[in-house]
Amino acid sequence: MEMAFHDVLTSEEELRELLGYPSDVVTRKVIGAMDAHCKDYIAQSPFVMVATSNQDGSCDVSPRGDAPGFVLVLDDHRLVIPERPGNRRIDSLRNIISNPHIGLIFLIPGMEETLRINGRAYVTRDEELLQQMQAMGKTPQLAIGVVVEECYMHCAKAFKRSGLWNAGSWPAKEELPSAARIIAAHTSLDESQIVRGLEESYTKRLY
Repeated sequence: MEMAFHDVLTSEEELRELLGYPSDVVTRKVIGAMDAHCKDYIAQSPFVMVATSNQDGSCDVSPRGDAPGFVLVLDDHRLVIPERPGNRRIDSLRNIISNPHIGLIFLIPGMEETLRINGRAYVTRDEELLQQMQAMGKTPQLAIGVVVEECYMHCAKAFKRSGLWNAGSWPAKEELPSAARIIAAHTSLDESQIVRGLEESYTKRLY
């Protein structure tokens, strides 16, 4: 099959020749457990991106969000992410069952540095843990348990370049893409039907 791109790099040596090596600080900042600073960050974070892949290497990145502190830290090496109601694709959960490696990026609104965690994940229905993650009177049916292997702060360059938290750089609301219109085009369904479905999901099935 014809290559999709030209001048493709195929080795780490080629990458290093162009980009060099990380500084001493970047190398040393990676720790193998969550210390008090990491736990405090997670306690203030209302949002985490969850990256998984299946045994064949097909990848998925899914958002998880709730009130700050919704991710439960059990100790220096373990955290738990509640599985709130979603679209039932269960991509992350299916991936974890076939390949336990997981990557997380925690965000705090207004803070440009992020917290990254890599480790091994498990799908759990431990009732004692699930009870601790109730929200709006609802107990999650499942959760993602993570054993932390790497933990480190990620610098703010991407957020500074994107201006993500700078409200003055945001497009006007009327200029934003319409999620309902996009989904309607992808599914060949009526846009008004999609609008109603999204509204019902957002108002009645958050928990």
